[in-house]
Amino acid sequence: MDLKHLRCFVTVAEELHYGKAAARLHMAPSALSRHIRMLEEELDVRLFSRTTRSVVLTRAGTVFLDEAKDILQRTKSAQRSVQEAARDEGEILRIGALDSAAAGFLPEVLYAFRQEQGRVKIQLEEATTSRQLQGLMTGRLDIGFLRPPVKEPDLQWEYLTRERLLVALPQSHDLHEREEVGLHEILNEPLILPPKRTRPCTFGLIMRFFDAVGAHPNIVQEATEKQTIVAMVAAGMGVALVPEWVAMLRVRGVVYKPLAFVLADPPPPEAILGVCWRKHQRLASRDLFLDAVRAHFQRGDVAPIAPHNVTPFDRERTRTA
Repeated sequence: MDLKHLRCFVTVAEELHYGKAAARLHMAPSALSRHIRMLEEELDVRLFSRTTRSVVLTRAGTVFLDEAKDILQRTKSAQRSVQEAARDEGEILRIGALDSAAAGFLPEVLYAFRQEQGRVKIQLEEATTSRQLQGLMTGRLDIGFLRPPVKEPDLQWEYLTRERLLVALPQSHDLHEREEVGLHEILNEPLILPPKRTRPCTFGLIMRFFDAVGAHPNIVQEATEKQTIVAMVAAGMGVALVPEWVAMLRVRGVVYKPLAFVLADPPPPEAILGVCWRKHQRLASRDLFLDAVRAHFQRGDVAPIAPHNVTPFDRERTRTA
């Protein structure tokens, strides 16, 4: 039985109109009629009762509709399973990651995973949360490291860790020698932050932080990439709130400070990071990689962060002095 005949039959049964069904299938009505006629001849039954004004399923057509849908669904499921199995045989795991994960814990996890599962080829793509969600839904990615919320019902999200936000200051700033910076000390500072359209999670986190104390941020610049934001800080254009991993960036003239916390203030903002994948996808290499990621966090393996009150340039200068 030709699957194309079944798709034509189901579409006509859903539309009960040959013209609309043909448009959905991107074919001529005459070609659609020919497929239906060939299916009826093969089954030796009439599936539709047709007049110049209407198209109605016969009793046989009504019974066959459920069977045809089931056949098409099982065919689609079989195709997906075979493709996933083929990808396992090809040993390619497609990973998406925020810059935070790509520059933080992932290198260590990837190294350990490749030592154990050297046959698996890794394709790593650095991407924003929204781009990763799109890639997971379309099948372009197998696993993603991103920030919540994840509202898509076909995706599974699992919490991994929280990251503190640090204040990035120009080294010429009056607060550059402080161990910590108080919340009230940065409320009126010129602020550099990522745009809402490209980094909605980080943007929202920072804005909620200011809203919690009834303040309005003095936004002077926007930049999507953390390296650009830090470069603007180094140029004295403003301060920034950045994830803790950014302190590893070697940029001369920038210092990183934790936010001081007192009971009268709201808790310092933290960025949540998790891992996400398609719920019903069977993929052995992905499951093995998930196990490696979980083991990493269960051991407490965290990449070292540079001291917040010393720039990489200062440390290098101290060693060579």
